[in-house]
Amino acid sequence: MSPMSGYLLLSALLFSIGLAGALTRRNAILVLIGIELMLNAANLNFIAFWRYGPNPEALTGVMFAIFSISVAAAEAAVGLSIILAVYRHSKTTNLDKMNSMKG
Repeated sequence: MSPMSGYLLLSALLFSIGLAGALTRRNAILVLIGIELMLNAANLNFIAFWRYGPNPEALTGVMFAIFSISVAAAEAAVGLSIILAVYRHSKTTNLDKMNSMKG
């Protein structure tokens, strides 16, 4: 097994765990954590394909990973602020009980 296939296998495992967490959890914060795991798996793929690709001197994988990390940070900040605003209104983070956006 090559080193790249090990990274890709780890990335697939992380993505699967994140997808299962995002689809099966009822708590909104745990759903966000699952989405973050999926984004980290994509970052691992970017770095693995950059490192074992034909031109590792170009730093393209690192740039994609840094951009993805900044998008993930913005997504987490916006997602958590929305969850806090909804929690103040409905007093729950359960996604099944958050069925109304009325004020």
